[in-house]
Amino acid sequence: MLKFLFTVIRRDVLLAARRRGDWLTAQFFFVMVVSMFPLGIGPEPSMLRTIGPGVVWVAALLASLLSLDRLFADDYRDGTLEQMLMSPSPIALLTLGKAIAHWIINGIPLLLIAPLLGIQFNLPAEALWMLVLSLAIGTPILSLLGSIGAALTLGLRGGGALVTLLIMPLYVPALIFGAGAVEGVLSGTGSEAHLSLLGAFLMMSLLLAPWVSAMALKVSVE
Repeated sequence: MLKFLFTVIRRDVLLAARRRGDWLTAQFFFVMVVSMFPLGIGPEPSMLRTIGPGVVWVAALLASLLSLDRLFADDYRDGTLEQMLMSPSPIALLTLGKAIAHWIINGIPLLLIAPLLGIQFNLPAEALWMLVLSLAIGTPILSLLGSIGAALTLGLRGGGALVTLLIMPLYVPALIFGAGAVEGVLSGTGSEAHLSLLGAFLMMSLLLAPWVSAMALKVSVE
């Protein structure tokens, strides 16, 4: 089963490497959204420092949503998905592998870009480190929960908009805890509670999301 999981991850990562435009679009979107806020609000350091964590987290959330509608759609159109579903391996492994691949393709680049963008908001070094740590814990949640919406809307017209409507409310806890961890560093109140809750949310998503996605995928394909 682990071999099947690694095969799914490796396949999706290799396909993404051949279609660089798909995942680069999300990264450019992330950079542009974050960079426009300082231009629109002004150069006041205290104001930028206050809104910075929330802006970066909201932009990361929206960038993650851009590619969710294609998580299963390409394989569904060419018939590959049906062949994968006929495998003796559990469908939950397939959905988990695709969610992990989505995080590798879209989440890891966000972690590398986030500190550079955080400098625009006058964030100190401690806050930048916490921003990266919170995104490292939180962005896998976005991919795992996003796989549920992608499976539910598979084959539907306007699936991208439906994914946003279905999944956005589920992202709210990750947004609150992730941005709150950075704000805790800035205010001096500490970030341990927010990180603990964010980690608990990640574990819950990791345990439940692949199975829910598998059931939704089975229904959508049938």
